[in-house]
Amino acid sequence: MFEQLSVAEERYQAINDKLMDPNVVSDPKQYAELMKEYKNLTPIVEKYREYTKAKNDMDEAKMMLEESGLDKDFRELIEEQYETSKKDIETISEELKILLIPKDPNDDKNVIVEIRGGAGGDEAALFANSLFRMYSMYAESQGWKIEILNANPTELGGYKEISFSINGEGAYSKFKFESGVHRVQRVPETETQGRIHTSTVTVAVLPEVDDVEVEINPKDLQIDTYRSGGAGGQHVNKTESAIRITHIPTGTVVECQDERSQYKNKDKAMKILRSRIYEKMQREQEEKIASERKLQVGAGDRAERIRTYNYPQGRVTDHRIGLTLYKLEQILNGDLTELFDGLNTFDQAEKLKESSNATGSEN
Repeated sequence: MFEQLSVAEERYQAINDKLMDPNVVSDPKQYAELMKEYKNLTPIVEKYREYTKAKNDMDEAKMMLEESGLDKDFRELIEEQYETSKKDIETISEELKILLIPKDPNDDKNVIVEIRGGAGGDEAALFANSLFRMYSMYAESQGWKIEILNANPTELGGYKEISFSINGEGAYSKFKFESGVHRVQRVPETETQGRIHTSTVTVAVLPEVDDVEVEINPKDLQIDTYRSGGAGGQHVNKTESAIRITHIPTGTVVECQDERSQYKNKDKAMKILRSRIYEKMQREQEEKIASERKLQVGAGDRAERIRTYNYPQGRVTDHRIGLTLYKLEQILNGDLTELFDGLNTFDQAEKLKESSNATGSEN
């Protein structure tokens, strides 16, 4: 680990020197790439330097304690310094292990979130709207930009489906564990007997990618146009502005009708299509490489029930990590920090365990 840290520190210093080179500064692409790498290395190098200082302090204290003739008070002071440094080293070592976990290359990307009503009809569609509002409020609290890409609203104010992008640094790192089935238990307004209904909504979270990362051959696309429509006659166009794109090799179909312009709908549909194909390619690659060690929280199985929102008890339970919070209203108002942090901590612990097992098997 420390050899890896030493290499990271050398690379950090080399990047720092390059960032002062006028030739690099005048090259926006190279400068941006180096700045990104520099930013990723900064917390690792700073923590490694903390470790080095604590190690030097402990070694120095140990050498002094080996000397004879120290008075009692001074010896106690040195012993205290030794013990403090020793504890610091243990703490920092664990923090360094976490920092050295390979970072998900998609973590800094923007995301596309797709929400679809599942079992439960109108009630599921209404809850799809609640989830859209919840994610929107969280994104706004982070200062991130939200753009609706496609929406199929219902007359009661819900969504059969809605796709939207969230633009902000680190958006994917926060939302990546939201893929799956979200279950809601509540009494619908239309229920006269006061019975609790259970409905489901599926969520898919895709990293947003550009043309360079996913190359799509125009010959592989079937593009159809049609008239857009909405609940109660809303957003109905007399022109065929809605777009349906089918990627023939993968059978992926994307529809977009939110804009009145055919060109804008096509741009949005292509954005979703690229992200879906990228996610599919990535998932297939991961399954091929590590099908036997799929992380429980990181699987992103859209058929898996990941969370329950229980209105009568005011609780939210994430089934993957066994976390129950009695703050349903706050969560639905976008207070997702505790949930997101819990999922991230669990994921880090699983990766650490996996890393330790791999190291142990090598030895």
